[in-house]
Amino acid sequence: MTQEELDALMAGGLDDEELVQEEQEVKEEKAQTSEEELDESYKSYRPDSTKSWPPPPPTQDHKVVHQLDDVTRDSEIKATELLGKIEMIMDYFANAEAIVKKLKKHHSNLEELFKLLNEKFPNVNRFNEELEQLNNLKADYDELNDALAMGQDEAMMAMDAMQYQDIHRQKIERVINVMRALSKYMNSLFEGKIDDEKRVSSAVHIEGDNTADLVSNDDIEALIASLGKK
Repeated sequence: MTQEELDALMAGGLDDEELVQEEQEVKEEKAQTSEEELDESYKSYRPDSTKSWPPPPPTQDHKVVHQLDDVTRDSEIKATELLGKIEMIMDYFANAEAIVKKLKKHHSNLEELFKLLNEKFPNVNRFNEELEQLNNLKADYDELNDALAMGQDEAMMAMDAMQYQDIHRQKIERVINVMRALSKYMNSLFEGKIDDEKRVSSAVHIEGDNTADLVSNDDIEALIASLGKK
């Protein structure tokens, strides 16, 4: 909290909600700045296929849990879409079977008609030819029905196979939960009583170190500037 905020609070110029809002805005600005600085500091990172990769920078593109959350979300969306498509395919198969059933009924009526015509007019070759073609079509109808039934079976097996995607998602979520639990445990284990911003900066050189340059000019200028702010 700044001195101006304290003065305004003492004067009654700020209420608790405004203070909370301003503190939240400050935290968000610090987080944004920290993320930008982190991205800037790791711009030189390049994976090398000829040797073991160094640990990637902890940016948004490399945060493990973020990536796994994206995988589970996207795979769940795509799996739902695929299951919907398979259901539509099965509906098409069912409609096709209904149409084939109607065609077979019409085929039987035509067959009876041409039988009567052929009996009444045995000298008309056209009636006999049409009757033979209708007889040959019976096998085609049976083959079409078998193909539709096999297609429905394949669609059902594809739908059953898609159920494993849900199992894989649950496994990934279990891994995420374990990782988050470990992260919270490690954060709790290394938690300190003093905020990092309030800690004394570490010494650049300690007796016994092999560092050549103890303090650079930039370090001296930064130290003087920080002392001037206090």
